[in-house]
Amino acid sequence: MEPLIFKAVRQNPEIVLDSKQNIFRIWGRSAPEDAAEFYKPVLDWLTLYFQNPNSTTVLQFKYFYYNTSSSKMILQILKILSSEFEKGVAISIEWLYPQDDEDLLEAGQEYSEIAEIPFELVPY
Repeated sequence: MEPLIFKAVRQNPEIVLDSKQNIFRIWGRSAPEDAAEFYKPVLDWLTLYFQNPNSTTVLQFKYFYYNTSSSKMILQILKILSSEFEKGVAISIEWLYPQDDEDLLEAGQEYSEIAEIPFELVPY
């Protein structure tokens, strides 16, 4: 499966979804004009990937800012992951946040409750 790679550009995060290298990450600032359009390739790629996933999948989120529409897309990503986890696929999330950022820590805690999959909060 071909990797999906978006370089970080102003309002868009870096996205690397590479099953061959076993790298799955979304890092940076997420405030695209149309979050649904921006994240659609991510949702499509993940759906296709889970037809034949790696033995383990660890998705890293490392936002320093995201807007409300991006939050909705994060929930869509977590919905796909949760569905696959329920089917027995080995999936976990790493939510990386600046250790002095209470808002991003709380956001990670809230997402971890929603996702119901292994979720690690990692300060940096």
